[in-house]
Amino acid sequence: MITSPPEHHSAPARRSLLAKIIRERAVGRQAELVELLRKQGHPATQSSVSRDLRELGVAKMGDRYVLPAAALLPKAEFPAVRQFVTAILPAGGNLVVLKTRIGSAQSVALAIDSAQWQEVVGTISGDDTIFIATSSVQAQRRLHEKLHETFGI
Repeated sequence: MITSPPEHHSAPARRSLLAKIIRERAVGRQAELVELLRKQGHPATQSSVSRDLRELGVAKMGDRYVLPAAALLPKAEFPAVRQFVTAILPAGGNLVVLKTRIGSAQSVALAIDSAQWQEVVGTISGDDTIFIATSSVQAQRRLHEKLHETFGI
């Protein structure tokens, strides 16, 4: 006979607890999240936690995980991520590349996306690099200047 896991062991229940843990504690490693979930009676593996973090839209800000609402900064205010940007480089006519400290690109990209600057068509972030697409050469120039002012580089 095949039985379903108890309702409190479901993926949605695990994600709900994971979000609660991230809201209430400074956690920066998936292994720590796995252990905290297990202590609360939720079977978890590193791969299930990784999927849950993706599903919840969790970002890494500095050395801790944050939920999307906490990761978004007020428009045009970047105090929490300012120190992570190391270079701002124009590339071609419609692209600006930001270099960041390792592990910080996603947090900086979230701040840029939340600012909703008209020059920005979209961002793609890796571990230490962000590609920011613009709609024109003029928008790229304006964005390049705005980024220099914002990040003090």
